[in-house]
Amino acid sequence: MLFTLKVIFAALIIAFASWLSGKKPELAGFIVALPLASIVVLALSYIEHKNTETSVLFAKSIAMGVPISYLFFLPFFLFKQLGFNFWIVYFIGILLIIAGFFIHKFIMNIL
Repeated sequence: MLFTLKVIFAALIIAFASWLSGKKPELAGFIVALPLASIVVLALSYIEHKNTETSVLFAKSIAMGVPISYLFFLPFFLFKQLGFNFWIVYFIGILLIIAGFFIHKFIMNIL
């Protein structure tokens, strides 16, 4: 039951942002860029597991993961210089985010 409520809540946030993007794309982009997922997931995780230590570690993992996740977008900024089509740039972004996972894992082992 709790899982279903979490799915519905998350889906509503995503659906709202998607709907808003057609009317006010700048506002929708800002909303999507907010750490809404992190805010919601941290609260729901704590409510479900009631473990402060795990929730704090989860928050630290998110904080480390956010800047690393920007690796995905790097090839999009170099799109014209690379001269590749969208799907090649997208695939390079996926490869970079996979590399980012290992960077994140290394950093989290140090903390």
